Amino acid sequence: MAETIQEIIERVGQQPRVLELSGNHRYQPKSLMPYFGYDNMVQFQIDVEWALWNVQAKIGAMPAEAAFFLTDGLRQLLRDEITTTLQDEVERGITKHDIRALIKIIQELVPKTISQLTHIPATSYDIIDTARVVAYKRAFWEVVFPALLKLISSLKDKVVDLSDVVQIGRTHGQHAEPITVGFWLATILARIIDVAKHLIERETELTGKFSGAVGACNSQAVFKLEQKSKEMYGATFEELVLAELGLRPGLISSQILLPEPLARFLFELTLLSAAMGQISRDCRNLQRTELAEIVEPFTETQAGSSAMPHKRNPINWEGIEGIHAIVKDEFHKVQDTLISEHQRDGTGMCVMREFPGIIVLTQHQLETINKIVPNMRVDAGALKRNFDTSRRVILSEAIYIALVMAGYEDDAHSLVNHVLVPRAQAKNTYLVDELGLLAQERPELRPVANRIPSDLLSLFYHPEEFTGKAREKALAVAKEAGKFLEKYRKE
Repeated sequence: MAETIQEIIERVGQQPRVLELSGNHRYQPKSLMPYFGYDNMVQFQIDVEWALWNVQAKIGAMPAEAAFFLTDGLRQLLRDEITTTLQDEVERGITKHDIRALIKIIQELVPKTISQLTHIPATSYDIIDTARVVAYKRAFWEVVFPALLKLISSLKDKVVDLSDVVQIGRTHGQHAEPITVGFWLATILARIIDVAKHLIERETELTGKFSGAVGACNSQAVFKLEQKSKEMYGATFEELVLAELGLRPGLISSQILLPEPLARFLFELTLLSAAMGQISRDCRNLQRTELAEIVEPFTETQAGSSAMPHKRNPINWEGIEGIHAIVKDEFHKVQDTLISEHQRDGTGMCVMREFPGIIVLTQHQLETINKIVPNMRVDAGALKRNFDTSRRVILSEAIYIALVMAGYEDDAHSLVNHVLVPRAQAKNTYLVDELGLLAQERPELRPVANRIPSDLLSLFYHPEEFTGKAREKALAVAKEAGKFLEKYRKE
């Protein structure tokens, strides 16, 4: 004999809540469990059904004797009693439909005078799509954004502190021209600020829906709910319900929300994940034994290797970068839901249940990186050692430009590339020294060399001074970070 709903409620109520988040258990920040912990996810659907009741009461579509029961106590009872697991059990055992299961449970727990008005005139995805958006918005502002501000703040401090610490610039894995450590970090901080700004914009574009079975508000219009809403509050029924949740409707919807706003929001989270992956790749490379410019925090009890105690593996940086590989693949699922048949089909339902994985994994990255950056340090000795490896040739661009500006008529780039650099490398001398020697060998080169200003010739012996606007640009990014932090910390 099949269980009744009440029997299922009693049985499941004895079980501990399942707070597992989407994905591997290893990468599940507790901070997101109130939003995406499995048994908590139904809470947002309850909130949408509650908002519907409130609006029914406001416009007189609910009898006063029923509205009497809309108390904080009843709402808390529903939140305490109903879990996603309970919804699943009733769906599998009785309704074969998730939202009808929720409705049946609610009707079992509330007074009869109010139970008959549950879900009227909603369709399932009025509840599901809107609840999903509420969860994302709350999780973003209450958990993700504060962690993002913390990262911006700590990176800003590092950029300022290291704005004039000279570092060899690298392109294609090769020594390039001098920069500063602060400049390098500022290139990443700028990316994170950019994503943060766009995340805020995309979050404001997230809308809910309460437009019925095909999106045309058919029942709302036929049963005068729309008319009453406009007469009493000058707003649509959909606007009133969504306002209860701090949302607004989009321009139009079918049975489901238009997919682009949520896709853009999740894409910005993917970009944030990538920016954290970038600093992680840089740092784990700079932590290589041969470079050793960056030092990741290493605790007293930490083991660097299971077999080789001398090692200090950059496991945190490696993990942060590795997580991005998962996040970008998770976003493929979002792309797979951009097309549906007519007003809606069910092929995207199970796929969209995986979407929280993006925010869960990105938050894991944030919480990990926020433990590292404040305590990350640079090794001044390693910075100098690596810089000095190429100090005699890294101003090759400046040398060839100086030749051009001094009137050299042949290919100055080729002269430096194929003559001066090989000679300087073979003899471990400065390019400017080889230029002087070459000018003695080639009389036509002497007047050109003599026209190069003496202060510029002196600079060629001090490449650490050839950092251009590195410090200035680093501090400009830090200033932008400061303005961003000041604005949003107040809010």
